Amino acid sequence: MVGPLVVCGIMMSSNQIAYLVEIGVQDSKVISAKRREFLFAEIMALAEGIAIRRITAVEIDEGRARGVSLNRIEVSAFASVARELHPDVVYMDAADVVPRRFEETVAHESGLANCQFVAEHKADSKYPIVAAASIVAKVERDREIQRLHTIYGDFGSGYPSDPKTVRFVEHIVRTGEPLPPVVRKSWNSVKRVIEASETKQSRLEG
Repeated sequence: MVGPLVVCGIMMSSNQIAYLVEIGVQDSKVISAKRREFLFAEIMALAEGIAIRRITAVEIDEGRARGVSLNRIEVSAFASVARELHPDVVYMDAADVVPRRFEETVAHESGLANCQFVAEHKADSKYPIVAAASIVAKVERDREIQRLHTIYGDFGSGYPSDPKTVRFVEHIVRTGEPLPPVVRKSWNSVKRVIEASETKQSRLEG
């Protein structure tokens, strides 16, 4: 609901990937923030190449207003990362209900002819290199969220599953103030808050 989308790609050789397993690299969602920070430093020191893309809430909203889906936004970010790193093989967490389609779309947009693309659901729990990228992306996003807290107050994690984030958006909507640019106004969870407020207001007026 709040904050940027962060996409990360990491390039490592096969023997380096074995070390990721040794230090306990896992899907970023199943390890603590403190552990992620430790692994972040290890991964950054180990990687042969790192590419990060930050797509702001404004960019997401503007894209969706033009009919560009979030899936399409992610395809462009993944393809851009692949072009920058230009590895032999790209392992990706599929941002599409059909992994093969995501795989082929990213491969085509990247323009990389001699590169193998592999996209799977839950790839961050299957491939250590994808897990490493998810950790870096998560830490980068968390740091940006902490920076935004200094501007907008503590609105929580920014995810719709976080009650503090939902209350933050609800409070702004109730006051009638415009939503700040860090809120993804095109998000269904945000739209539901706005619609619920409008319904409640119409009842009061009625």
